[in-house]
Amino acid sequence: MESTSPDDVERRPTGSAVLRESVTETIRRAVFEELAETGFARMSMEAVTRRARVGKAALYRRWPSKEAMVVELVSEAAAAHLPTTADSGSLHDDVERFVRDTMADLRHPLVGRIIPDLVAESARNPSLSAALHEAVLAPRRAAVAALLHQAIDRGELPPDIDMGLAVDLFGAPLYFRMLAVGGPTDDAYVAHLTRAVLAALAAGR
Repeated sequence: MESTSPDDVERRPTGSAVLRESVTETIRRAVFEELAETGFARMSMEAVTRRARVGKAALYRRWPSKEAMVVELVSEAAAAHLPTTADSGSLHDDVERFVRDTMADLRHPLVGRIIPDLVAESARNPSLSAALHEAVLAPRRAAVAALLHQAIDRGELPPDIDMGLAVDLFGAPLYFRMLAVGGPTDDAYVAHLTRAVLAALAAGR
């Protein structure tokens, strides 16, 4: 019988490792559901344990506090949806891709409730604000900046562009539309917003 090399076998967690990952995933869902339903300020570790049907020890073995738990899980979710930095060869295509991908993320019912709450809470909680900026906002802004630097290298943007303002322009109008004022986000809106962002970027020296 032909033997199988360990390198040919996909390594998967087994036994207690599988159980731990299963519990962590259950807790993760409970955290996001609780956060969306009650908000960060009212959410408690005890409420998460009730929703996840786990003991308090299951949470405190993983995170020392509510803030640490939320920041880690939110940052993991955000990292999985960072803007792609693949060079499309066109700033127009980069902006449109960013708009469409971000719209898809923001349409998730939990995301649409969690982000505004965390933004509001960050204004009152400097510790949470600093942690979310480092773990969530900074990587996202860095990804957008990478796209803008590619456009500069292609000669589509001037090298003296105000990079901070340019990064703001890339996403702020869409977040405001979808999370604050509402309104259509159809193909016509995507096309119009893409043109508006490109015009603003070109003027953003």
